Amino acid sequence: MSERTAPPTETDAPTPADDDPTETDVTSGATSVVRALENAGVETAFGVQGGAIMPIYDALYHSDIRHVTMAHEQGASHAADAYGVVKGDPGVCLATSGPGATNLVTGIADANMDSDAMLALTGQVPSEMVGSDAFQETDTTGVTAPITKHNYFASSSDTVGDVVGEAFALAAEGRPGPTLVDLPKDVSLGETDREPGEVRAPATCRPKTNPDSHEVEAAARAIERAEKPLLLFGGGVVKGDATDEARAFATEHQIPVVTTMPGIGAMPEDDDLCLSWAGMHGTGYANMAITHTDCLIAVGTRFDDRLTGGIDTFAPEAEVVHIDIDPAEISKNVHADYPVVGDAGRAIEAIDAEMDQTPDAREWREQCLTWKDEYPMDYAAPDDEPLKPQFVVEALDEATPDETIVTSGVGQHQMWAAQYWTFREPRRWVSSHGLGTMGYGLPAAIGARLAADDDETVVCVDGDASFLMTIQELSVAVREDLDITVAILNNEYIGMVRQWQDAFFEGRRMAAGYDWCPQFDKLAEAFGARGWAVDSYEEVPDAIEEALAYDGPSVIDFHVDPAENVYPMVSSGGANGKFALSEDQL
Repeated sequence: MSERTAPPTETDAPTPADDDPTETDVTSGATSVVRALENAGVETAFGVQGGAIMPIYDALYHSDIRHVTMAHEQGASHAADAYGVVKGDPGVCLATSGPGATNLVTGIADANMDSDAMLALTGQVPSEMVGSDAFQETDTTGVTAPITKHNYFASSSDTVGDVVGEAFALAAEGRPGPTLVDLPKDVSLGETDREPGEVRAPATCRPKTNPDSHEVEAAARAIERAEKPLLLFGGGVVKGDATDEARAFATEHQIPVVTTMPGIGAMPEDDDLCLSWAGMHGTGYANMAITHTDCLIAVGTRFDDRLTGGIDTFAPEAEVVHIDIDPAEISKNVHADYPVVGDAGRAIEAIDAEMDQTPDAREWREQCLTWKDEYPMDYAAPDDEPLKPQFVVEALDEATPDETIVTSGVGQHQMWAAQYWTFREPRRWVSSHGLGTMGYGLPAAIGARLAADDDETVVCVDGDASFLMTIQELSVAVREDLDITVAILNNEYIGMVRQWQDAFFEGRRMAAGYDWCPQFDKLAEAFGARGWAVDSYEEVPDAIEEALAYDGPSVIDFHVDPAENVYPMVSSGGANGKFALSEDQL
């Protein structure tokens, strides 16, 4: 690896003497908050300092919790989100009142849409000033109520630690999601010696984990009689740590598998049973399987519109078995003929135990393999045309270990990364799905890097427009000496917008062009990272090798074909089985 001189990190700051008697004492609401985080096993938190949150930061000074100061609060929320996705525990982010809190909103909404466990701690003006339009005051609980599992307004220094512990536990309980605690400054500063209690979710939150036996029996009978069964693994399989059970069920009964985008990695994509992911830009063979299955066994998915296209044309021939821990998702979008409410892993095992026979699906499996041959994920790469983004993704995949963690922003580059990278394990694909948040990729790579093992590789596949939205977080990667590689598929457009404008708005490319982008390789060097610019196929292997070998943050600016589009594509609201392979088929 290339050597470099590491810049000072936040951990180089002076620390209190080991014999400081106040180091572990709970003396205030703020120290109680930090003690609650320590009791929860929190190792890393992401945030930005400010006036109303300052007491919490002062308490963190005496804690072993690693705090990573981000360049922007949105970056803190995305980093915490990704940290939680990779780690499997809630990520933690902090911000001050007013603009600090509102800057977290995008990341909180993102975590809410993707059911990612996260705890946000926000400072607030003193209690007696709430409602007076004080400096940097915002009704944070009001603003975030629609996008959190639950939020709290702390009212007492004696109980604030319990509230934070409960919020942390609630974020991970049942269907995961973000929670928030708003911390008035007087509550944080108030004196208390009360130790926070056990970290646990509220007694009123008791998700149903064991499915009802009659639901299991009905689902098992439906699967047994199917001739064309198909498993659909959603993000809930990954978040519920049910991939072992899901894979075992598919393998034992030899049932083909498709995934949603959040479910990527639930089934190894190089397994013969795996048809990869389905939906708007999913594989042709996955969409054909959904269109023709007679029994769709959906696990941990909310059937969002990017998966289903038009509800009336989705899996039109299928009886639907829907397994989900959240009863609110059952028949919300797609009618469930056989609902099974419970933990994904337990439900799968229960159905497996109930089944007396495996469905005879030999002809169906052969048909799925035929669709793989008929609709391969290939692309043209003529020598006389610019560099193809799909080639770059495949080259990165080939050059990195199988267990590499891939983050992305949102847009065409996200689709190409999902299509052309072969994922074999869960929690390796980290992206923004439901909210579609541009700028997610870089801060997510920071969070993923800090959650991952030291020997794991982290790559961010980003777009030029997406990268520009949170590029300031590159300073954090440099300061913290994080070994991440950012690959920008630079087509000088908001590529997906341009693709839709060409297809559906008669080519009027209004506000889609980004030909004013900076030279990202030079900008990376200005931040203190390493940078490369790549224009040709011949330059790709060496640039990737050098960037991966560099022990620190690196950025490769791949100048790719600005005319390249993402296919297959199902028109919005269209039928999955009528996917387009080119613009003239839309």
